Amino acid sequence: MAKWSNWSGRQTAEPKRIDRPTTERDFVAAIGAAREHRWPIRAVGASHSHSRVAAVDGLLVETDGWQGLIGTDSASSGSGSTGSGSPDGPTASVRAGTRIHQLGEPLYRRGLALVNQGDIDKQSIAGAIATGTHGTGPTLANLSTAVVGLRVALADGDVVWCDSAQEPDLFAVARHSLGAVGLITEVELRVRSRYRLHERQWFASPDEVLPEIDHLVDATRHFEFFWVPDRDLCACKSLDELPARGNGDDEPSGPSPEVEVLSDRERRGWSHRIISSIRDDKHTEMEYAVPAEAGPQCFAELRQMILTEFPDLVWPLEYRTLAEDDLLISAAAGRPTVTISAHQDVGLDDRPLFEACEEIFRSHDGRPHWGKVHYRTGQELAELHPNYRAWWELRDRFDPDGLFVTEDLARLRP
Repeated sequence: MAKWSNWSGRQTAEPKRIDRPTTERDFVAAIGAAREHRWPIRAVGASHSHSRVAAVDGLLVETDGWQGLIGTDSASSGSGSTGSGSPDGPTASVRAGTRIHQLGEPLYRRGLALVNQGDIDKQSIAGAIATGTHGTGPTLANLSTAVVGLRVALADGDVVWCDSAQEPDLFAVARHSLGAVGLITEVELRVRSRYRLHERQWFASPDEVLPEIDHLVDATRHFEFFWVPDRDLCACKSLDELPARGNGDDEPSGPSPEVEVLSDRERRGWSHRIISSIRDDKHTEMEYAVPAEAGPQCFAELRQMILTEFPDLVWPLEYRTLAEDDLLISAAAGRPTVTISAHQDVGLDDRPLFEACEEIFRSHDGRPHWGKVHYRTGQELAELHPNYRAWWELRDRFDPDGLFVTEDLARLRP
């Protein structure tokens, strides 16, 4: 029997078979095999989620053989005849298994960049949008909101293009799908002209940061901090967009220049080189999204709880902002949001810490990140997400036999 684990090794499964498609037809064939054997089916990219969203005991589809930037369009969306057309700026068409870090240089050479991306860039693009992965910034929504079109291989074997005009119901559920609607083969993303960022880092006490949090968030494009409990200090980071140079350096060219290091706490460079960080220390993680106005108080309660109940914790809390969106099951649906993440070493029992954190998150109307640890039930999730039942109804319409519903996902049904 095959074996699978997520990136940290904490989540494991024993699928009956693993397929590694290299063509779109291979994706369709995998669905046919799963249907024939009545196996649940799930696609994985980097397996970077901390939850069991990618775990399956049936057929696992690894997408690393289906990667690359297909093309870009300066003013309209669509891949060949499949797109719907869009006046909203440039787009990029990408194979589903493409890792986020694989997009930086190809887009840069075309004078383009992702609108935003997360601190970690190892995820596949399809996995990132399936779980609502996001970056930082009060005006910047999660990566799924940049999706303008998808090609999806459905449970019946049909491959369908969907966007806001063509198959809009499928688009509504598939662009934040938890992998539960079909196998996404191609993603079309809204992108923007490439841009440079100025990064600053510094340490401050929570008593210095929290009274100024609104100013710090509003002062730059991105602001975040990691609170380090054993030092009771905040490691702060801001990123601000630099103006275009206007001397030809912003025109498409060869590889992007190396990052310009100004000091041990300050640097400048193109967005894809600045936003991402290397975070290889194995850990587990819980993240909750709370209404933006509740963020400071929620953090303060978490801090006090950890200092009192978990005085030996060395892993940080991360505090970020996120723009509201209108996705059906997004953690930021309908409200400006603060996300707070708790971490624990992968070799330790994370449940005591995470249960204590979740109790506080619950008191602030928190919604869990789909790719990270939580203990909520389907009924509770339906109460947290106004459109949760609508999402499930749409999902069931496109996969009535539940081919893409794993055992772990079935537990979250309302």
